[in-house]
Amino acid sequence: MTLLKLQHIMSNEIAKRSFFSRPPEPPAGVLLSDPFQSIFIGTTKIFRVPFTWSYLNLTNPHISVVGITGAGKSFFVKTLLIRASYVWNTNAIIVDWAGEYKSWVKQTGGTVVSLAKGDYLNILDLSGMKPIDRTKQIINSLDILTDISQYPEQKRITEEAIEQAYTNSGFELPERPPEGKEPPTLKDVIALLQEKLQEGTYEYPSELENAIYRLRQFAREGEDYFARKSTIDLGKIAQSGLVDIDLSSLPDERFRGLAALFILQTLKEKMRSEGWSETKGLKAIVVLDEAWKVASDEKSDAIMIVREGRKYQFGLIVASQNPTDINEAIFSNVGTSFILRIKFEKFMNYLQGSLNFSNYIRSEISKFGVGQAAVGMAFQTALRFPDTFLLEKIHGEEPLYVYTLDMSDSLTQSELSANLIQRDYQFEKDELKNKFIEYNMSSEGIDAMFAEMDAQGRNIKMLEFLKQLKGNGITIANVVGFLKSLSIEDQLITRIISSSGIENG
Repeated sequence: MTLLKLQHIMSNEIAKRSFFSRPPEPPAGVLLSDPFQSIFIGTTKIFRVPFTWSYLNLTNPHISVVGITGAGKSFFVKTLLIRASYVWNTNAIIVDWAGEYKSWVKQTGGTVVSLAKGDYLNILDLSGMKPIDRTKQIINSLDILTDISQYPEQKRITEEAIEQAYTNSGFELPERPPEGKEPPTLKDVIALLQEKLQEGTYEYPSELENAIYRLRQFAREGEDYFARKSTIDLGKIAQSGLVDIDLSSLPDERFRGLAALFILQTLKEKMRSEGWSETKGLKAIVVLDEAWKVASDEKSDAIMIVREGRKYQFGLIVASQNPTDINEAIFSNVGTSFILRIKFEKFMNYLQGSLNFSNYIRSEISKFGVGQAAVGMAFQTALRFPDTFLLEKIHGEEPLYVYTLDMSDSLTQSELSANLIQRDYQFEKDELKNKFIEYNMSSEGIDAMFAEMDAQGRNIKMLEFLKQLKGNGITIANVVGFLKSLSIEDQLITRIISSSGIENG
């Protein structure tokens, strides 16, 4: 039998004792901001407190968004951009790697710019910059996207040729350019290097040949998207409301990377030249979605913008399925991180190590449904509450349509009973639709797929789903890629493909 011992304790002693641990969420006074200076995102999971996002009490307005395919990344980004335009009249520029936002931008009355489909960017455009500074930016881009840093002599002669092209066009290298003066192009730079090679006096002709070859990759006829006069004025685009710059038709990752870096560099210089405005909230938001090369390299202007953007009222959203594609310097400097559903342990380890959230939060993230999120916020002052908390669901401008892929017809009875293998996968409608577009499914086929799933209560069995993909011309390789993106093990994928019969269709 346990004996209880009573003690006489003064009230001032009780007041000194801490009976509870830190609350699991920030207080309502922090989560709820001035509605005229904040964006409603959703309600918290534990206390059901409305959460309105504002950058005003954070270290900066930048945001990272991570989550697997279908978790609701693009749904969140669209919601934030629309509401930012309501609250602050914020412009938005989406650097659209896979073309997944262009249909939505068209529907909302925004502007779509399609590189490689009639639009060009001259990467020697100055946009008010000094030629000597622009030259350094171009070399920095080549550092990130090519192997030029391994060849100092090639790097040197390329830099000299760019500077010479500006000089030949009548620009003073250390001076800001006069209005209306036409800059040179990459073809002018290549011509200078070829002229030097033909002279036959250069000590290292092979270095010169390789420097020409490297630049010519971006200036070949039919692929000279960055070596012709620009059809796009990025200065005006930054003030044009909602703009999607579609990079999906460019030949490969190097071209997309060069376009993204040039856009970021130009917008960064624009925000610097405009400076701070007392009457403007958040002037512009730039979205980088799946831009792994641009977001991962330490030399990228994405990291520079994250470090400087607040004082220029300029925000950056970096979104990815794979958090390791985002440089840790971004995670450690952004004001807000939204973590949607994550499956791979290595990704979870990276996020937990970067954002330092609890094991409880980690456990909840692994169980998220579509649109659920953990939010990590970096406040300007140290406060006595957790800076990472859970959202019940992101509330968007339109309904969050969730489609479920049921695995029950693909698993054995023992697997179903053991409950060790995930039984279903959920997808937000637009992200699933973008996946179909990525696989070149026709618009008629996409409509038919959704009509079939709608008729079944937005639920479809795995084997039936795969047969429909095959019937719409989706290759076995793309089917396998889709299943791998769900973190399904190779052995189970093989069995599912075999059971569906699509490999013999």
